[in-house]
This record gives sequence, structure tokens and C-alpha cells, in this order.
Amino acid sequence: MIWIRFLGFVFSSLTLALLASAALVGGVIASINKDLPDYRQLQNYEPPIMTRVYAADGSILAEYAKQRRIFVPIQLIPQTLIDAFLAAEDKGFYSNPGIDPLGVVRAIVNNLSQHGSNRRPMGASTITQQVVKNFFLNNEVSYRRKLEEAILALRISQTYSKDRILELYLNQIYLGSGNYGVAAAALNYFGRSLKNLSVAQMAYLASLPKAPSNYDPVRNREAAIARRNWVIGRMAHEGFITFDQAAQATQASLVASSRHVPLDHSNGVSYFAEDIRKQVSDRYGANELNEGGLVIRSSLNRRLQALSHKALIDGLVRWDQRQGYRGPVAHLDPSHDWHKALTGLDQPDDVAPWQLAVVLKVDHDTALIGLRHTPEGKPREASRLSTGTINSNGVRWVHSFGGHSVASVDDVLKAGDVVYVAPSAKDSGSFELRQIPEISGAIVVMDPVTGRILAMDGGFSFQYSNFNRATQAWRQPGSSFKPFIYAAALDDGYTPSTIVSDDPISIDPGSGQPLWSPANDGGKYYGPRPLRFGLEWSRNVMTVRIAQEIGMPLIARYARRFGIYDDLPPYIAMSLGSGATTLTRMVTAYAMLANGGKRVTPSLVDEIQDRNGSIIFRHDQRQCPDCNSPSWTGQDEPRLVDITEQVLPSTTAYQITSMLQGVVERGTARVLKSLGRLIAGKTGTTNDSKDVWFVGYSPHLVAGVYLGYDVPRPLGRIATGGRLAAPIFGEFMQAALAGTPAEPFQPPAGIKLITVNPRTGQRAGNEQGSLLEAFKIGTAPPDNGPINASLQQGGRSVSLGTGDLY
Repeated sequence: MIWIRFLGFVFSSLTLALLASAALVGGVIASINKDLPDYRQLQNYEPPIMTRVYAADGSILAEYAKQRRIFVPIQLIPQTLIDAFLAAEDKGFYSNPGIDPLGVVRAIVNNLSQHGSNRRPMGASTITQQVVKNFFLNNEVSYRRKLEEAILALRISQTYSKDRILELYLNQIYLGSGNYGVAAAALNYFGRSLKNLSVAQMAYLASLPKAPSNYDPVRNREAAIARRNWVIGRMAHEGFITFDQAAQATQASLVASSRHVPLDHSNGVSYFAEDIRKQVSDRYGANELNEGGLVIRSSLNRRLQALSHKALIDGLVRWDQRQGYRGPVAHLDPSHDWHKALTGLDQPDDVAPWQLAVVLKVDHDTALIGLRHTPEGKPREASRLSTGTINSNGVRWVHSFGGHSVASVDDVLKAGDVVYVAPSAKDSGSFELRQIPEISGAIVVMDPVTGRILAMDGGFSFQYSNFNRATQAWRQPGSSFKPFIYAAALDDGYTPSTIVSDDPISIDPGSGQPLWSPANDGGKYYGPRPLRFGLEWSRNVMTVRIAQEIGMPLIARYARRFGIYDDLPPYIAMSLGSGATTLTRMVTAYAMLANGGKRVTPSLVDEIQDRNGSIIFRHDQRQCPDCNSPSWTGQDEPRLVDITEQVLPSTTAYQITSMLQGVVERGTARVLKSLGRLIAGKTGTTNDSKDVWFVGYSPHLVAGVYLGYDVPRPLGRIATGGRLAAPIFGEFMQAALAGTPAEPFQPPAGIKLITVNPRTGQRAGNEQGSLLEAFKIGTAPPDNGPINASLQQGGRSVSLGTGDLY
């Protein structure tokens, strides 16, 4: 009886204890359950994905991401890669309920035996539990958090398919070096897509979730190989690969690098990419840019970008060298670890093949220099130092320095000088002295029909200065604005042969202000001349008279219509281009002259797709209603419907183009005549030569160049758009149009070409010096008699001087 009572007591006690424990566990679970996140949000989860910007040829231009991730559906992930992760992380993934009960028991026993040892507790995380941790929980190490993890893992396994869970895991997991998900890791470690990975490479990716930084392929190469080989062994043990395959994979070298796809700094494309980043961020928000997985297809033409960059840099350096050598950028002791000191100095990465060098020794005609990089401009190992030489040819452009004329290399360079150098194009193996130009500038290249910006360079070096002078520099365009005044005049009844006086003029601005007397460049005046002459030779006085006649309100409307100025003040001096605008605006305006007067909107982006492939932006708005026909039944081929606004009559656009061709043939840009191409364009030079411009075009390509100091100051007496900007334009266009046939500008309907005397504007025969002039139907000069002068000669001004711009 005693034993029975004792056993009953023990049974009752155990029952009560179990019930109490159950109640306690139930209470804990109920408490935890209240605070658990809603796991059902995984149903519509969209992971942060990097945005990529592509050039027109499909090459990557830039990437933007908070987490570098490329989402890949489970159906497109190779089975061998899946097997590698299962072998390494959760071999029972497809059979367990979301947790591994045996693993939990092992972890509990192990942790109890090591209690108080200060070792990190052993985990028992399945892939499902890792999904829970990555999406919902933190890295806290506690039994409560493990219980939360287990509860959520069980619920997720009951709700979602194993493939969906695995898809989330393989796209979300962090794999080191800023890579999230297997696709981004494959690209940035091996430069390959998932389907092109080898077994060894897949095993390496599967080795990373445990501790990515411990198995970095560069810093911890041996540990990385050992961990990879362990995964390969597990794959063979589980039957995912054969032992022969495993043996072959373990012998493979680990050729990987912890790298990102860098922003391409070559050829000035950083200015292009940065403007796209700003525009997309402003339109869609920074989160969408960095997490939305946008695919941005830009209009960048890499060939034209390289050509335009070279032309701009050549022009900036050419002018800067004319101003003289300013001295070394720094000085250091060449006898004490010069390479370490040299690499400690800042150098833009986008100025290659230029690089910093230190002068080690100087003889009369030769300087020995220590190079920061290899002779090719590539980074080197510190143990492999390279040197080079600068001979007299390398400093030939330096005529004086320090107040003395230069006769030899040692007149320019001293030991310890830190200078920029570039490989010599004339003397193989030697270098030439360089310096970062003080003058700045920009170039923009555009398709005149679509407004697509094909190339854009905003300065000498983006890393040296990320201020984009193509879009952010608001400067006075000077005479490059004149074509739009002449266009307004042609629409207001003028013809290219209308006579306008080029004699001095004085204007009373009223309100007791002194007379304003605009002057021509060089102080020359030619008397009554045809309208064409005024534009070809950029005559300020003729332009001012035209502006007086047609009125500044009309000019302001034309300036706004072409997008040059939003609200041009109605002051007569503004007719000479004294209002501020940007190079991109000017190139866009000239594109409308080139395309026959149709509006274009400048664009760096052709198309943007969201993460699902849907097009959310397209620059080309032309419509094609018949393009979606299901089949061909003998109908005509589809035609694009052009709904573009006509901002200028095509006849007027052609007349201006013809006159701008004269600028190149006979006028202020005749330096470009040697191109042997039909080019139309206009120079621009502001007061005191603070800014110089040239904007011009062929039938299918528009380009504009601007040069000036960032803090405006005179460039010098000889600095004009024709001398500085036009040669840069010419170098670019000669290379850009190479190999293409020369094409004329086609006159539109409504234009009649008549031979005239360029001095009088009257009809002429075939005598020498006559030219074909473009007239609108019904506006041609009479067969005989003088041309009607619409503007009378003005009086001489009280005081001469440019007054504003020429």
C-alpha cells in the first residue's frame, strides 16, 4: 500500500509538473506569438534590387544599390548550385518541417555541456530559419529568439512551397563584398552568370553564408579554398556530384576577386551617368533608384563619347599650356620611400594615361622620374617600382618658368617635384610634362531628330570636379544666340538679302542713363550690308538694329520657344547674348534648326523598365497605330506618326542653316572649312572673352562646345569662339563623321535658290564670288534695282566700346 501511495504521489507530481510546464511553455509561446511579425508579407515580398544603367551598346554604365542584388527566379537557378547550398546549409531542407529536430537536440546538448565557457552557442538553423532571421529577426543570441525563429519557420513551411522559400533565401542571403543573392555574387566574384559557373565556383558561393568575411577570396584565400573544398566534399557525400567531379573541382584554382562593377570613369562618362542618377532620383525617388531594380537604357554612344572627350581634353590642355607652366603640384623627399609618399597623394582615376610622378634626379636635358603606376597607367604592387624619363621634348611647351626663359629640362624640373606626366607619343619609353588645366569646359553631342544626347562631357575630370559644365554652368552664350534673332527677323518679313546698316549706333536707354553704343569686334564697320553678312561675320551693330526693329518681346518669345531662356528680360543688350543659359540648352536649340524647325526634348535616357520588365518611361513618343496588327493582309507597311510640334517654319530653319554654313565658309568659323564637310554653326564670345562657344551641326549630328573659367575671368585678348571652341568642335566632327559620305542640307518645299551678289544682295549671274541664296517663295529680290533697306543708318555713338558682348 505504501508503495502504491508513493507511486501515486510521484505520478501526480509528475503530471502536475508536466501540466505546469505545459502551461508555462504555452504562456511563453502565447507571449511570443503576440510579438511575432506577420510572415504572410513574404507572399508579395519584393527584395531590394540594384538599378543598372546601360549605354546604347548594352554595356554597363553604372549601378546604384543599397544592396547589390540581382533577383533570379528559382526556375533559372542551376540545380547544381541549389545542391551546393543544400549540402552546406540544410541537406534535409525538402523533408524537414522548417526546423531540424535532431539538430535542435544536438545544439541543446552541446550548449549545456559548454555552459559558462564563453563560447558562442551552437545553432541549428535550417534554410527556412535563415530566411526568418534575414527577413524578420535580428542576430540576438538567446533562447527566446531561437524559439521565435522556430515558430516562424514552422508557419512559413506550412504556408509556402519549398521552392518559394529557397528562392527567397538564394536571392536574399548576404555573400560578402557587398553582394546580396547568388546572381550578384556570381557576377562580382567571377564575372559570370549563374548558368556559366563551374562546380568549384558554385561550391565557393555556398561556402559563404556561414561567415562571408572569413572566406574572402583575396584576404583569406587559404581559408576560402578549404571551406570551398569542404562544400565540394559534402556535395559528393550527399550524391549531388560524383567523387570524380569532386576531385576535379577541389583541384580548381580559386580565381575570384572581391570587387564591384565600378562606375566607368573613362572618357568622361561619369558626368553622363551622374546626370542620369539625378534625373531618375528626382523622378522616382532615391529608394526606387537604389532598391527598385530599374533597367535604364541610356542614349550614350561610347564611340562618340570617347571622341568628344578626347577633343575637349586636347583643347583644354592646348589652351592651358599656352598660358605657361604653373609649377609642381607638390614636393617630397625622393630619397626616402618615395613611392609610399607618392601613392599617399590624391590623384583622379579618370585622367589616365596621366599619372603622378616624382622627379628623382635631373641632368641638363633629362629628368629621371619615379612613377605612381606602371608606365601604362595601371596600379602596381609596392615591391615593383617603375621609373621613366622626361627629355627636352617632354617640356617643349614650357617657354618660361619662374621669370626665366627655358633652355633645358633642369630649368623646369627639380628633384622632389611631384608632377603629372603622360607617355610621350613621339619618344617611346619617355614621358611628357602635364598639368591639370585651370580652364574648364564642356561638350554635348545630340541627335537633332530625336534629342537623344549621344555624348556629354562636363569637364576635364569628374573626380577632380563633379560640377557638370554642360548642364549646371549658366553662362552667357554671346553671339551663338544671334541665329535665333535672325530667325525671328526672317519670320517677321526679312530675307537673307535685306540690307541692314553696320554703321555705329548709339541707343538711349532712357531714365537718364548714358547712351549705350554697341561695337563690333575689332572696331570695324562695313556700312549697309545684307542680313546674311551680319550673321556670317557676327556684326553686333547689325544685330542690335534688327532687335530694335522687330522688338525685344518677339525675340524673348523665340528664346523661350527654343528653350534657351525661360524669361528673357526685354533689354536691347540681351540681343547680344548677355543672358545666362547652359550648353545643353543651346545644343538643343540648334538641333531644332538642324531638323527643320521641329521641337526636340533633350534626353540622356531612352527607356526605363521596372523590376518586372514593364516600360515606365520612353523618350520616343512617336506613335505607330498600325504596328500591332496581328498579321499582314496586304496592307501598307506601318508608319510612325510624328506629332512633334513645329516651332519654326522649315523654310526659315533652312535659311538660317544656309547662313550658318556661310559662317563656316566665309565668316568667323572659317577655321572649320578645312574639314571638307557641309557644316553649319556659330561662334560665341562674351565681353572680355570670359566665355567662348561654338555650336554647329551636320545634317545628322549636332555638337556644342563651351570653354571658360569656373570663376569667370578673361581668357585673354586672342580668345574667341573661333580660335578656342571651334577647333575642338572640328576635331570631334572630323573623327565622328569619318567614313561617312558628305551630305548636303536638303531645302524644303517653299524654298527657291537664287544666285546673288553677297555684298549687295541683288541678283547676280555666274560671276565670281556670287552665291546661291535661299528665299521663301515670293520674297526673292527683283531682277533689277537696289534691295529695299528696311533699316536706315544710325548716328555715330558718343563713346565707343563693346558695351556688352560681341
